[in-house]
Amino acid sequence: MVSASTLPSAKGAVIGPDGLATLVDVLRARGYTVIGPTVRDGAIVLEELESAAQLPYGWGVDLEAGQYRLRSRTDGAAFANAAGPQSWKTFLHPARVRQWTAERAGGELIIEADDIPPPRFAFLGVRSCDLRAIAVQDRVLTAGPHRDPVYRGRRSGAFLVAVECTEPGGTCFCVSMGTGPAAGPGYDLVLTELVDDEGHRFWIRSGSSEGAEILAELPGEPASEAVCRAAAGAVASAADRMGRTMPDTDLQRLMAETLEAPRWDDVASRCLTCGNCTMVCPTCFCTTTEDVTDLTGDHAERWRVWDVCFDLDFSYLPGGPVRASPRSRYRQWLTHKLGTWYDQFGSSGCVGCGRCIVWCPVAIDITEEAAALHDWTRRAEDEPR
Repeated sequence: MVSASTLPSAKGAVIGPDGLATLVDVLRARGYTVIGPTVRDGAIVLEELESAAQLPYGWGVDLEAGQYRLRSRTDGAAFANAAGPQSWKTFLHPARVRQWTAERAGGELIIEADDIPPPRFAFLGVRSCDLRAIAVQDRVLTAGPHRDPVYRGRRSGAFLVAVECTEPGGTCFCVSMGTGPAAGPGYDLVLTELVDDEGHRFWIRSGSSEGAEILAELPGEPASEAVCRAAAGAVASAADRMGRTMPDTDLQRLMAETLEAPRWDDVASRCLTCGNCTMVCPTCFCTTTEDVTDLTGDHAERWRVWDVCFDLDFSYLPGGPVRASPRSRYRQWLTHKLGTWYDQFGSSGCVGCGRCIVWCPVAIDITEEAAALHDWTRRAEDEPR
């Protein structure tokens, strides 16, 4: 075994499960709160990890529209499972944030901002689609004229350990969105897991100076050409086994040209407007505020909470809601996600993770809806004028 500091940075190193355990220990020793996947309540969820032993070794998932099931694996892989119900948005853009508290005492009103410093997060197991989702939220919440200090404070010190996907789920379509399964830029370290006749190991590379420092502390071996080829082949194989695909067309233009398509009535007849798709989406960012008081009226708090465009009150104006029908609210969500997001932020708001498909209680499939709209435009073009 040699120190990773002696290895060519382009090829990185090869570590085993013991090296992954060391990685978690090193991150915690540097003061990071390590968040990663673990098994709880019949799902693979994101929680604070005290050791790498809590990772979902030997667990995979079966995904379909409206369905999520854990299944055991015989190979002991840690990351051979697709995106779970949570995304890293849960930690960077929390569902509930207290903004201030107010106390009334002796006729005086005292208001204090809630400025508790956030933890220094280290995210372990950030999949390529979620890595892109973080980049999307960076653009939305820190790069525009209306910057979110809560997000900025949590994001600025975050250390990202990405994991390239070698086992896509049945609802994954990152290839269609250009977001995976290979990891794009933005990581500090990236892992590619291999489990074959040569054993269980991880090809690890750095993407930042701190990533290189931490890599140098891990027990590793030089990454051979054979390992690099095997890892690249595993990722390429995953790209060929996506469970879903988007129609091969300009989605922004498709959304703009199909606003009156009858398909919106069809999907509206099935949609419960529950907002599950926005809750699990790693890029949705809408919020509202809630004010609460105690029974005496001497203590008050203001909280910022997630909001959803499927809520009837989301577009409420003095004359009533702008989008009163389920049809208009679903259309707003989909056309924003795949179309007008480009106008606002210069990219798609969809990263192909498939969560909205899995966690929709009536199994509405965003790729199926886009394909139906695409088919409608093609039929309209073929009709004689």
